[in-house]
Amino acid sequence: MTMTTQQETGLTAKARGILASAWRYLHLTSRRSRRRLTFIAGGVVVGAAAVSFAALSDAAQGAFQSFVSRWPWAPLIATPLGFAAIAFITRRFVPQARGSGIPQVIAARKIKNTKLGSDLVSIRVAVGKIILTVLGLLCGASTGREGPTVQIGAAIMARVGTLTRIQRSGLLLAGACAGVAAAFNTPLAGIVFGIEEMSQSFERRTSGLTMATVIVAGITSLAVLGNYTYFGTPSVKLPGMADWYIVPVCGVIGGAAGGVFSRTVIAFVRGLPGRAGRLIGAYPVIFAALCGLVVALCGYFSDNSAYGTGYAQARGLLDGSAAVPASFGIVKICATIASAASGIPGGIFSPSLAIGAGIGSNIGALFPNADPAALFLLGMVAYLTGVVQAPITAFVIVSEMADANGLIIPLMAAALIAHTISRLICAKGIYHALAEGILAGAAARQPADGLRI
Repeated sequence: MTMTTQQETGLTAKARGILASAWRYLHLTSRRSRRRLTFIAGGVVVGAAAVSFAALSDAAQGAFQSFVSRWPWAPLIATPLGFAAIAFITRRFVPQARGSGIPQVIAARKIKNTKLGSDLVSIRVAVGKIILTVLGLLCGASTGREGPTVQIGAAIMARVGTLTRIQRSGLLLAGACAGVAAAFNTPLAGIVFGIEEMSQSFERRTSGLTMATVIVAGITSLAVLGNYTYFGTPSVKLPGMADWYIVPVCGVIGGAAGGVFSRTVIAFVRGLPGRAGRLIGAYPVIFAALCGLVVALCGYFSDNSAYGTGYAQARGLLDGSAAVPASFGIVKICATIASAASGIPGGIFSPSLAIGAGIGSNIGALFPNADPAALFLLGMVAYLTGVVQAPITAFVIVSEMADANGLIIPLMAAALIAHTISRLICAKGIYHALAEGILAGAAARQPADGLRI
């Protein structure tokens, strides 16, 4: 072989190497671009879905309130019938849509079996969740839309992710975080929710893309609804250390009440022991009707304040535009337990915040010199922490919703106290406890080698 031929052969091999390197670079760049596009497009869709869901929910609540104002006794008939119908439809067509939706997403992230996990966060379930949650609010259910928005966000991201090969768990986490951010207009709380509640850790490979998804979802929400804070902008702070006595009081009472609520709902959803549990399991639709009757009675004897998400009552307390009955907190707890136990789709986030505000109002009767707005916010954080046992999420979401920067440290303290008290009553937060039930049920329905968790 001549020198020229050897040189040509060397140049050819070098050219092939350069071309191969360029091809690998372009392939990798294309894959990264598709990955980023998936998360950004998903964030836009989640934000738009959250806004649409909010509008439908508000319209449903408005229609129900108009209905009740004309016929105050009518919910005693309409609400039980509505609960029964929704429970039947849910069990028959979209059983994965029952309840909040957050436990389903937690379970879906832990199930390695793609088919089983996808069933919990499918578009069919998301559509059913929206329709049935709105119908529940139309019947007066004491439920919220924020928890369902988490499942909807995860379902949307999972669907968008089918266009690219991206780790499914990261997509579900991003969709759940974006759902919280868009539902409450609280991007920071959306990220904290993902860290503390959804994964109890942060996935390094998807952390930046999760934040991007949350930001895009929030921007989409802002583009439609404008820059607002969920509960307004109350000017509130504790002037001095002498006023901190209300912090442990709110923490203990709110944490205890939240722990009792969680333990009660978990018991109903998992199945009561003995004859009561067997009867509920045998006649779930009739039981749902009875739960609807309890909600209707709570609404009737609370001047209609126990119905719906509780958002209007909580905001009215914070900005001083409305008052609630002294019994609002306890009646709202009863109505929310009945709604959650019935098995109809609907969340507990908004009702929990309203209940916390009601508890703060009751505590205010014992301490008339305390700032009412501070009591409401401390009650919200303490009760929400008691229910979900996620103290960081609780104080971040409340402080961000109400723009309560002057109350950050007291809110943190109340959350930590409430978390300690709640764990003495209920071993686990409600979402993870219910997710364990979903995982156990999935394992029981599958062959031993067909499910990997």
